[in-house]
Amino acid sequence: MVEDGATMLDAGGRKLRVTSGDRVIFPATDHTPEISKTNVVEYFLAVEDGILRALRERPTTLERWPKGVYEGMTLSTREGHKGEAFYQKRVPKGAPDYVQTARIVFPSGRHADEVCPTEIAVVGWCAQMGTLTFHPWPVRKADADHPDELRLDLDPQSGTDFADAQRVAGEARNLLDELGYRGFPKTSGGRGMHIYVRIEARWTFTDVRHAAIAFGRELERRMPGEVTTKWWKEERGERVFIDYNQNARDRTIASPYSIRAKPGAPVSAPLLWEEVPDVAPEDFTVATMPARFADVGDRFAEIDDVAHSLEPLLEMYDRDEEGDMPYPPDYPKMPGEPKRVQPSRARDREEE
Repeated sequence: MVEDGATMLDAGGRKLRVTSGDRVIFPATDHTPEISKTNVVEYFLAVEDGILRALRERPTTLERWPKGVYEGMTLSTREGHKGEAFYQKRVPKGAPDYVQTARIVFPSGRHADEVCPTEIAVVGWCAQMGTLTFHPWPVRKADADHPDELRLDLDPQSGTDFADAQRVAGEARNLLDELGYRGFPKTSGGRGMHIYVRIEARWTFTDVRHAAIAFGRELERRMPGEVTTKWWKEERGERVFIDYNQNARDRTIASPYSIRAKPGAPVSAPLLWEEVPDVAPEDFTVATMPARFADVGDRFAEIDDVAHSLEPLLEMYDRDEEGDMPYPPDYPKMPGEPKRVQPSRARDREEE
């Protein structure tokens, strides 16, 4: 329905006004159709159960591309920069009254009130505002200091690709089975893969990060030469990096069903383990995911059925003599952290 020049969509019983709906967000490619702003909003409405399961009650950073995704456009990582694309951590001004917020505290001690989706109209409104990718915190609004999700990020480095991430995911599944954990895999929407594990919300961000370090180190031992937990890129080589720091406070990854700002409008697709060896990232796009969702539903539908204890992984971490690992460079010095110095620079200083 068109009203005052805007497209009006039904979003869970609310009227959602989409302005400039015919604006092209993703140009057509040789293999994918043109995607308009209205198409983007309609996509999120089509995967309602899945995107809400991923975002409900979670403080969420918005990755906004209001002008679309075109060659040469860049994503600013500096909050407040109104360039072609940017991250929005604080709730946008003029948000409808049904958009709730959750307060989060950054490592610096500062805080922000982020969008906290509770219904599909919130997701649709964010998409109307140019949001393509949702970056939820691994916590719920009721307790923003204790994560309920362990996130394992399998990130192929230069010289490796999605097939390498698939192979590592297979061994990660074996390790999860041994730990008694149920993991839920998904494509990242790029070259990597993510695995989510629901956990009891009684550990700190530091604990969850230590659990991810322990998991990554065990994979490294099982797949020498194929997996690395080395923080410094110069040490990673042609291996799949287990990015343990994605579990640090204020670090987030693209949610299930998020759209990635890449040609063809790929999306982050939840999978069954049986699907992992046979898929490719380009199989899942804004154009193809609604039909898949209508056919098979949300592959993460059972993710909230059980919450696991972190104790097995924390015991593994405590037994490991290597201790903690570096945090991202924008973090304050953290307790127990080793020197945050790039190895080659440390050697240069020793030689001076």
